[in-house]
Amino acid sequence: MNRVVLVGRLTKDPDIRQSQGAEPVTIARYTLAVGRRGKKQEGQQADFISCVAFGKAGEFAEKYLHKGTKICVSGHIKTGNYTRQDGTKAYTTDVVIEEQEFAESKADSGRSAMDDQMAAQ
Repeated sequence: MNRVVLVGRLTKDPDIRQSQGAEPVTIARYTLAVGRRGKKQEGQQADFISCVAFGKAGEFAEKYLHKGTKICVSGHIKTGNYTRQDGTKAYTTDVVIEEQEFAESKADSGRSAMDDQMAAQ
């Protein structure tokens, strides 16, 4: 079974594109920063997971998601590879999003952004 469930924050606004063809499909790509469980060592530890959403899920991402938004997603892992212009092989791993929803209220999201700004000063 290939099933993934993640909760994290977008590291930047989604990259939105349209597929080519008679009926274009919205494609949204974004990266989630997902905290690791376990003992807290020096600083917060996170993994950065590449996600891609197609169709209605892509349209949702385009309309509602932005940097810092905390979301819960589920989907499946898709791997691939391609050859770069220099001839070396590159490997990719993405989570193909099937479902996504907000993991905090808009008010909590605003408080979190304010806390991040205060910590940066």
